[in-house]
Amino acid sequence: MQSCEISADSTDDPLSSGLRRKRQPRIVVIGAGLAGLSAAKALLESGFTDVTVLEATDRIGGRVQSVQLGHATFELGATWIHGSHGNPVYHLAEDNGLLEETTDSERSVGRISLYSKNGVAYHLTNSGQRIPKDVVEEFSDLYNEVYNLTQEFFQRGKPVNAESQNSVGVFTRDVVRKRVKADPDDTEAVKRLKLAMIQQYLKVESCESSSHSMDEVSLSEFGEWTEIPGAHHVIPCGFIKIVEILARSIPKSVIQLRKPVKCIHWNQSVSKEIERVADHNSDLPEENKGSDVFVECEDCEFIPADHVIVTVSLGVLKKRHESLFHPRLPEEKVMAIEKLGINTTDKIFLEFEEPFWSSECNSIQFVWEDEAESESLTYPEELWYKKICSFDVLYPPERYGHVLSGWICGEEALIMEKCDDETVAETCTEMLRKFTGNPNIPKPRRILRSSWGSNPHFRGSYSYTQVGSSGADVEKLAKPLPYAESSKTPPMQVMFSGEATHRKYYSTTHGAVLSGQREAARLIEMYQDLLQ
Repeated sequence: MQSCEISADSTDDPLSSGLRRKRQPRIVVIGAGLAGLSAAKALLESGFTDVTVLEATDRIGGRVQSVQLGHATFELGATWIHGSHGNPVYHLAEDNGLLEETTDSERSVGRISLYSKNGVAYHLTNSGQRIPKDVVEEFSDLYNEVYNLTQEFFQRGKPVNAESQNSVGVFTRDVVRKRVKADPDDTEAVKRLKLAMIQQYLKVESCESSSHSMDEVSLSEFGEWTEIPGAHHVIPCGFIKIVEILARSIPKSVIQLRKPVKCIHWNQSVSKEIERVADHNSDLPEENKGSDVFVECEDCEFIPADHVIVTVSLGVLKKRHESLFHPRLPEEKVMAIEKLGINTTDKIFLEFEEPFWSSECNSIQFVWEDEAESESLTYPEELWYKKICSFDVLYPPERYGHVLSGWICGEEALIMEKCDDETVAETCTEMLRKFTGNPNIPKPRRILRSSWGSNPHFRGSYSYTQVGSSGADVEKLAKPLPYAESSKTPPMQVMFSGEATHRKYYSTTHGAVLSGQREAARLIEMYQDLLQ
């Protein structure tokens, strides 16, 4: 591979000489997930003709991955459309008839939970006992009351005290514990159960936030995430249908699969090297010699561009930002990448011949009684299974069969990903036997699970505001490069999109879609005269 030398071809025009001749700008989108496809779709529909989408894997969709098993579709990635009013994903689904078979149990109003709203959640202890329903309801009311308090620090500008360490987990655990212990009506045994339930609820919350622990989620910023009004929906035929709708209007020749990117050479850092090589290569078009950006692919191809929209996950940016950009990213953007959080939330689907759970049970929640006074939610490697917070019953069984969906997050999810299917199935079966008190539960006949953390093209599920970060860091991550406002610097050479770049809707599919449309809109505005 030729080494790349820094060079700077100067020009008095922020657009390249080719663009002054009314040449269509060359736009490369890196990633064919929701953000990348949304950007490409908007650009093509606005009249841009030189758009290329590079996708490292062998499929489109990114962190949307619907798997067909028999007649049922299982979501290894995105599952819910969060809210409906003004949600572009909801409107795509509704306008294309994707919600016609959505059942009442697959719609939810109010705060989303990991399990179905139909039926009853069974909170079981590791001694095989079910916690009484009234105790669960009392605790749930208390927990939700404290959860609402966590929202107020951002929404009402309440100061965060030092005891909380600006952590959602620390604050929640401390406040709930104090209230449980101070309740004069509860026996010591009931208090002990409620104290153990704190950790279980925080595990569920960690899975929803895709954090290792809620201790790592910023209390002062937690309330900035904005919920779109309206019901949440599941798409029975698969979330991948949203991806297919976005890709429908994109010519197949635009999307290149199995095309991983090695490095983005921006700010004309490789122009002179390319020109020097071109002196010995008569096949290189003249217009490529002064390009502001070159995308170097793993297969050694250099793709010239005027603008590159980067939609890779925050996890990939954390791992590869030093080598992925030449020259290196500005310190402000590097700091934003390092401060913001992303971790892994994985699903474990277990299919059984017959249900061993009652017809009213919608989920099995694991409450470890020995965690009543625990501070940490980190376990030794051999105890990774203690991070599994629950198994949900998939409804309706006529569609899914007899299937449970388990949830695990954080470092323990990464350990789970390293285990083989047989080990995970056996471990989960033993847990279910232990907590239900039923030693005769058979092993599942089939297992399906995700592996977002160890996949080098994702390195995590979705982002969150980590302690020490803020919405301002999301804005810095989204800011196009180069920063310098100069008539001699071609603008918006490298642009950033993806759920982690949306300040209000990070971690969501609509955040990803809107971020792709946002970056496309920047270019549409920039080239409005050319596009007319």
